[in-house]
Amino acid sequence: MIEYITGNITELSPTLAVVEANGVGYGINITLSTYSALEGKQSAKLYVYEAIREDAYVLYGFASKEERQMFLLLISVSGVGAGTARMILSSVSTAELRDAVLLGNEVLLKGIKGIGLKTAQRIIIDLKDKVAGVDAGTATGQAKANGMSATAEEAVQALVMLGFTPAAVRKTVQKICSDSPALSVEQIIKQSLKMM
Repeated sequence: MIEYITGNITELSPTLAVVEANGVGYGINITLSTYSALEGKQSAKLYVYEAIREDAYVLYGFASKEERQMFLLLISVSGVGAGTARMILSSVSTAELRDAVLLGNEVLLKGIKGIGLKTAQRIIIDLKDKVAGVDAGTATGQAKANGMSATAEEAVQALVMLGFTPAAVRKTVQKICSDSPALSVEQIIKQSLKMM
């Protein structure tokens, strides 16, 4: 199994990156967010998913492990193939997708090309318990989207992983952080556990 490919970018388009490593050019399907991360760079390190079928051997590449992990979760949902998963991750960030699943935001998912109501509901139901551990590395990006500090977002993720509902956790953590903004993650979690 290929974990990642590091090399020089010889071609780059919004859907495909050709990365040359040791004299071999790998054609790797990418998302728009990965394209944005690679734009203007000479070399790249892409985390890879290999799709091996009877008629094709296809590589999908991601700028971060978190994005690849979310891709793997998406293709585990019945009716969501690699192409659809790539479309979803090209339309929304990993953090936005994670929040949409945790908060049951069908509207956001239905707004993505090729995703109907049933598929949106299936993604939410199948992934709700699985996405809590994803995105530990993108807490800052998520925090900006939620108007929360990275510390607060990290505390939210930990509490959700403990089994608390995301909406209740966010409300509690926001209250604690507005009263005492200088608390550490551990202190926020301890105070939240007392209040919930």
